[in-house]
Amino acid sequence: MISDTAPRPQYPEGMRPPLRPARHGARLVLYLVAAALAGAAHLVAGYFYVVSGLAAPLWAVGLFLVWWLILTWIGVKLASRQSYRVLLVPVTAVVTWFGAMWVGGTFLGWTA
Repeated sequence: MISDTAPRPQYPEGMRPPLRPARHGARLVLYLVAAALAGAAHLVAGYFYVVSGLAAPLWAVGLFLVWWLILTWIGVKLASRQSYRVLLVPVTAVVTWFGAMWVGGTFLGWTA
């Protein structure tokens, strides 16, 4: 008797199977374009993080850059998993930058 189901592959301990099948063809191209746009937008956000020293004190710029690097790491992890959530990384970077600059200007007296 022939079974319709193939045997399940065995993974070494600590390894797990991929969450979804890899993308192919047009879907892969669409994902690569989306990931490239997210990366470019994140680099633009990084520019604003660097030049925030014009209005924010040095300690705040240091925290901004640490936060931007954390977001970069998250983006790389999401990109390696081919997740469209990578598009949220630059959005998060921009929103947190504007929020932090607003809080600093309003409550901490940061001025340009």
